[in-house]
Order: sequence, then structure tokens, then C-alpha cells
Amino acid sequence: MKLLISVLLGGVLLAGDPLVEGNPQSTVRVVIYEDLQCSDCAVFRAMMDKHLLPMFGTRVAFEHRDFPLAKHNWARQAALVARGLGETDPKAAVRLRQFLLANMKSITLENFASRIGTWAKSQQLDGEKLLAALQDSKIAGLVEADYQEGVARGISRTPTVLVNGEPFIEAISLAEITKAIEREVGAVSR
Repeated sequence: MKLLISVLLGGVLLAGDPLVEGNPQSTVRVVIYEDLQCSDCAVFRAMMDKHLLPMFGTRVAFEHRDFPLAKHNWARQAALVARGLGETDPKAAVRLRQFLLANMKSITLENFASRIGTWAKSQQLDGEKLLAALQDSKIAGLVEADYQEGVARGISRTPTVLVNGEPFIEAISLAEITKAIEREVGAVSR
């Protein structure tokens, strides 16, 4: 069953739209449902940084959707802070997502705010302003909308990556997802 047709026609990103890496104007869209406290998401993030973005970054939009799982005690907070930052500084939001996924083993519910503050300072950002997203109902609504959209599409595990409706779930093979993306890029080129 096709979960999502992620090859979309055109479109301009508006406030509240998901964070996009790569080419935001591309008609080829890879939709990523992720939890920022998920070890499989951390592996996929590393795959994106090392392989997928260098290979496809100029031709494909990698669209992030927040899907914090209830079993992860600080994942929702991370989604809120990253989404809030993404509303004003998408490049910094990517760096924050990279930081959270790379350092998840040392982050706890108890030290989350201080780790965000330390990271923000290293990026010359205002940590208190970032943490204000935890109380922002608009940001909470955006994260919840991503989550509910995922639930409506049958998503229950992270990462779930959709390439033209073809799902790749949890332990994702670089060879298989590369082949699927190449197929979509080739279809658009014809």
C-alpha cells in the first residue's frame, strides 16, 4: 500500500512547514518521520550526512517530520525545541538535530535544558529563547500535526522514511534507499 506520494509538484515553504534539507525547490521529496531520541534515527542521520545529502542534496528535498515516541522521555521536548528553532533558523535547526542525535546517550530528561543551553551558547544562540518553544502552543501544534499525520498514515516506528510512497523503516539499507531515490530522480529527469 502506498503510504505517501512524496514526489510533489512545486510549492514554496511557508511558516509552520517541516524543515527541509537539500533542495527545497525539488519536486522529489523524501519524507522522514523521526524521533530525536531514537538510536535508529541517529544511524539514519549519519547516513544522510555522509552519503545521501552529498549524493542527492542538489536534486532532492529531505523533509523532516517530528514523530516523538512516548517511550522516549525527552523526545517531545527535543522536537519542540528543534521545531521552534526551525521556524527562525533552519540551518541551526539542522545542527541542533545533528547534535541531539549524536549525543542522545548523554542527554537525560534531567539535563536536557542545560545541554540545550550549552549547545546554544556554542552556536551563539539564546538558550532561553530556544527553551521557550517548550511552552509555545503554536510549536506544540506543529509537532502534534506531524505526529498525527504519521499516525494517520500508519507510521508507528522511527525512522520511517518515505520515498514516493515506498516505506523504509528503522534499520534502513543505504543501497536500497539510494536505489529508490535514484529511481525518483530519474523519473523526474525524463
